[in-house]
Amino acid sequence: MGNLPRDVIKGLGPGEEVQLFIKTKIYHPRINVDSVVLTNERIILRETNRLLGRRHSPAYLYTDLVTPTLDKGPLRSSIKSQLKSTGKPFVLENLPNSDAEKAYGVIQSNIARYQTPFSTGPVANAPFGPAAGSPMGTICRKCGHAARQGSKFCDSCGAKLK
Repeated sequence: MGNLPRDVIKGLGPGEEVQLFIKTKIYHPRINVDSVVLTNERIILRETNRLLGRRHSPAYLYTDLVTPTLDKGPLRSSIKSQLKSTGKPFVLENLPNSDAEKAYGVIQSNIARYQTPFSTGPVANAPFGPAAGSPMGTICRKCGHAARQGSKFCDSCGAKLK
């Protein structure tokens, strides 16, 4: 992956590695996703705002995604899923078929690795605290959930941890 952008390399967490980098083609002059970066912890969409000349890179954790579907077309494909936290659709559109198949495989394997088969999400008002002696990471300032040890991003809401 020699052609990775510098801002992506700087934003990677400890132990996080890029598994697939897809540079998308822009067919219409509008604000669009410039490239898709799939790491072993999250999906990063690099969006270019041509009016302001800035890059915005929202990241989505695999723990927040529902199992995706691959809509294959004759030349280009789409990967569709849904965000658990907000219920909004998560769609990667206009990907070349070969890249879409690779991305679909990477996303599916990472979702299977980070989610348990019967996970129901965070339990509200759980009467039990953390077990004594269990390793705990930092607490997210945005949602209040305990993060994994050494993680830079919250597993529940995706906010950056300090």
